[in-house]
Amino acid sequence: MSVSDAFVSLIIGILLLQAAMRLPVVLRGRRRERSLWGAFAAFAVAWWLRTDTGRAVIDRLGVNDLPTLLKHTLAIGGICVLLTYVTDVYQDEDATARHIKVTSVVQRVAARASLATVLCLAAVFFLALDRSKTAADSPYFMGRHVGEPGLALYLGLFNAYTAAAAGVCAYQWGRAARLARRRSLRTGLTMMAVGMALMVLYAVLRSAYLAAITLHPATASAGAAQENVTDLVLYAAFLLWLLGSVTPATHALAVRARALRAVIGLHSLWRDLVLAVDGIALHQPSRLRGGHRAAAVINTVRDVVSHDATPQIRLGRYVTEIRDVTHELRRRAPSDLFQRARRLAEAEGRTAQEADAAAEAYWLKAALATVDAPAGVPAAFHTAGDDFASEVPWLLRVARAYREASPHTGAILDALAPVPHAPAEA
Repeated sequence: MSVSDAFVSLIIGILLLQAAMRLPVVLRGRRRERSLWGAFAAFAVAWWLRTDTGRAVIDRLGVNDLPTLLKHTLAIGGICVLLTYVTDVYQDEDATARHIKVTSVVQRVAARASLATVLCLAAVFFLALDRSKTAADSPYFMGRHVGEPGLALYLGLFNAYTAAAAGVCAYQWGRAARLARRRSLRTGLTMMAVGMALMVLYAVLRSAYLAAITLHPATASAGAAQENVTDLVLYAAFLLWLLGSVTPATHALAVRARALRAVIGLHSLWRDLVLAVDGIALHQPSRLRGGHRAAAVINTVRDVVSHDATPQIRLGRYVTEIRDVTHELRRRAPSDLFQRARRLAEAEGRTAQEADAAAEAYWLKAALATVDAPAGVPAAFHTAGDDFASEVPWLLRVARAYREASPHTGAILDALAPVPHAPAEA
């Protein structure tokens, strides 16, 4: 495999990966994500048409250079929907800002011009280009049709459209990169902006060479050198744009993965608590086969992947519902139960935060036995975590201690209760 083929394969692979990652959101019907998915899909097919396999499939139709026309058509479609995505994203920030208004105008013009451009390209392709020439005359589209008036019109339209749309994307992403606070987002936006700037450079270089060979036909070696240079610019442009678009997505995936791990870590604690107190859970835990142990894995999977739009939302719900159940149990548990739980944790050799987490876990396990007791004044209760960021890791420590606690914890804590004195005889 040549270096060129390796670059093309890498670009196609990343495009398909991006399209696959965004497919679930697209199926939920979000317009903005549909636009970005459409750009990735169109560009993937366009790059596939640059490969020998892609060209061989289309060449079976018997129309010389048809892969080139389809490749350029898909590229225009991809650029148009990409510009639509960029416009939608930044229009939400401030639709009245001058740079947003300019982008919106360019997007509307580009959307209308895309169909006209494709129709013009098709007309020039079928009516003004000598399609009797084949790869035997020159391996490059531009080399095969050099000197034909239709070539300047065909590539001039394509390059002008590409440069205008890529320039707008480069400006918007560059401006957003300067304002981004998170490093990963700033890095990704900068790479995307540079990639689009290189796309503009690619269109300019191709247009300059086209103008030169229209006036003075170039040698075959000059044509090959030009193709190699502009191809390298194109490869760099797409790789930078793709890797830049992956960077924020990678951060988002990491956030989702951390949230999912936290949901899994809290699941057993959350399940026991919300099953004990009615009316707390927004979505009741799965009870496939009546909650039998044989279906425990299936029930767990259903709980941690269903109902909520994202793992982050599900994690927030778990934390809220655990705390709501805890409050209900405080109204029913003995007032000295937490002190007993703390003594048990210390008797086991636990200290500091480890003892606090174990005490809270023991308290929860014992308090569940009091769920049917009459409600009263909330009992004293000690916990850590005064905001969501600190509460999640704390509850994970509690959940771990809860899973490790003896099933007889409640009985052990009862044994630690002070024995009431008999009333004195008169």
